[in-house]
Amino acid sequence: MSLVAHEPPKPAGEEAEQACLPEHCFHCFDTLFCALTYKKPIPPTFPENKFPLFVTWNTVSSRPGKPHRLRGCIGTFDPKPLRAGLAEYALISAFRDHRFRKIEESELESLECSVSLLTDFEDASSYLDWDLGVHGIIVSFPHPSLIPVAPTPSSAPSPLSSSSSVPTRSVLKHSFSATFLPHVAEEQGWDKIETIDSAIHKAGWTGRISEDLRRALSVRRYQSRSCAVTWEEYVRWRTDNGGAM
Repeated sequence: MSLVAHEPPKPAGEEAEQACLPEHCFHCFDTLFCALTYKKPIPPTFPENKFPLFVTWNTVSSRPGKPHRLRGCIGTFDPKPLRAGLAEYALISAFRDHRFRKIEESELESLECSVSLLTDFEDASSYLDWDLGVHGIIVSFPHPSLIPVAPTPSSAPSPLSSSSSVPTRSVLKHSFSATFLPHVAEEQGWDKIETIDSAIHKAGWTGRISEDLRRALSVRRYQSRSCAVTWEEYVRWRTDNGGAM
């Protein structure tokens, strides 16, 4: 996942609403299928717009009612041309998500592909200034030891106290960042604070999460247009378009 500083362009009106199409997911599936089987890919025909994007692979349970299991998810906040960007991140999320082993050909029949195209990036006024099920969030923060803490009588430093246990700047990880797509909090059953705290941990902070840390967060919110297709739907699309299986 790439976190970049510049503002992605915002697709407007109807373009944003119609941004994500099943053909985007079919293109991701086709890229992965052909990479694993050396078959000839079907050239994409959807419009070549630019979006920040994420590609997610899920394993679909064979048991009715059992939730899907994440198999890989990586994306970028850098706007990408869709045809090349979806193909690139279909493979990155399948082969280079270090939380999982690489996807293999034998797994294809159990997979679902989801594409999220990101829009409407805004700075949040506080760590709670976003809506569950509507917004994804990007949180970033400095090392908590560098965050000023409002003094209290009990926490005032003693002139005899030693600073030898305080990490120095040379050994600190100076900044942390993480994101959750809009659907994640609802799928996990989290409220806003649980989502924020989970993002802090995802960013790599393993210590205590204080209210001072939450208030020090820089939070950007965004929305997404998403779609998903199963392996069976992809196979139907590929054969209808003259592709060999």
